Amino acid sequence: MVSFSHRDPGADEAVWREAFAGRPLPSLDETFEHLVVVAAHPDDETLGVAGLMARTVRRGACVTVLVATDGEGSHPDSRSHTPVDLAAVRRREVTAALDQLSPSIDVRFLGLPDGGTDDHRDEIAEALRALVQRQGAHLFVVPWVGDSHRDHRVAAEVTAEVCAGLGVPWREYPIWLWHWGSTEDVPWGDLEVAQLDESTVELKRAAMHHHRSQIAPLSSAPGDEVMLHERMRAHFDRPFEVFIRPAGHSLADTFFEDFYRRNGDDPWGFESRWYEQRKRALTLAGLPRERYASALELGCSTGVLTELLADRCDALLAVDIADAPLEIARRRLGDRESVRLERLALPGEWPAGTFDLVVLSEVGYYWSAADLILAIDRIRKAMDAGGHLVACHWRHPVTEYPQSGDAVHAALRTAAGFVRLVLHEEEDFMLEVYGIEGARSVAAETGLI
Repeated sequence: MVSFSHRDPGADEAVWREAFAGRPLPSLDETFEHLVVVAAHPDDETLGVAGLMARTVRRGACVTVLVATDGEGSHPDSRSHTPVDLAAVRRREVTAALDQLSPSIDVRFLGLPDGGTDDHRDEIAEALRALVQRQGAHLFVVPWVGDSHRDHRVAAEVTAEVCAGLGVPWREYPIWLWHWGSTEDVPWGDLEVAQLDESTVELKRAAMHHHRSQIAPLSSAPGDEVMLHERMRAHFDRPFEVFIRPAGHSLADTFFEDFYRRNGDDPWGFESRWYEQRKRALTLAGLPRERYASALELGCSTGVLTELLADRCDALLAVDIADAPLEIARRRLGDRESVRLERLALPGEWPAGTFDLVVLSEVGYYWSAADLILAIDRIRKAMDAGGHLVACHWRHPVTEYPQSGDAVHAALRTAAGFVRLVLHEEEDFMLEVYGIEGARSVAAETGLI
């Protein structure tokens, strides 16, 4: 995840205003009868969804807000308020804010530890499933999975799992993206908006005023500073609220088996197209080291790149989701003892061991947003200290793919623990090389500087 602080000035709202101007965005479908708002912390719901909640109540539909944590960790250095004090304060604040929107809004507290939701996924899932028992069409909204806050990510992942399992639609609302992000970090093609009239915007402002512990200092003492400064709050004073459509499910093995069956042994032209030959040459040239001890290639397909990687690695494990391309790869690689081929349905299935090189070439856009986040986490854990990750993806849209190549690289840029060493960007594809925190350039690593 991105490293940022609430004290940073963050992006100017004028930048976002210019980015949204003249950009037609579809409207959120508001035909649901029950809106379930998931908040990782008190104030998420007011910042991101207060307008939609007010609109929903106004037309006679139901709203339930599920607050996962009490946000007791907002002022860790406070001497005037203990975490217990803050938990009580923030519960009162969110209750008052929601009552400002409408006394009919049902608010429920899980009381999970602030910053510790990852250890309580089952409780969140159970609470979400219970809310679907109510009759009628539902819509769940939850902080964006890419918001670069652990609790937001966990809430989004659990909500996605529950809603997908129950066949319930859901959307994600960004909070911290507007603070740390740039226009390049926004999945513009997946956005929907709920338009707000001026009276609703005013009502949202009034509701946000109740979150005093966040918008004003707790006291004049060090550690009691404002958490949400005016520059940050300006992002939520817009005459619309933004929601992100979750990417579809990851492509299954049947998609690839059928694709090879219909299109033969070289469906992407790996062997015949100069574009692919040149891209492979650039990928290999981007490797920071001349040789690697142990490499992992994710999605090796027919083994064209695998064959070249094998010349630079003492040992190489190449995996793919489908049998058809693996059969071609086995014929290509013959009996090379340094190469092992396996069929795995990534990222749910994952190879054992660690590696000093991981290659993610033309694969990430086949995964859903949740699976991409999982894959990035597993890649990081599979990398040796000093290891490298090479990522390369086609940038043009493909209707069948759950994500774009740019979305894959945006997720890598915001992932925790990575340092980018190489960037090669063209209209058609993007190539990046990442190291672990503390990684050095080729010149530094080889003693030239």
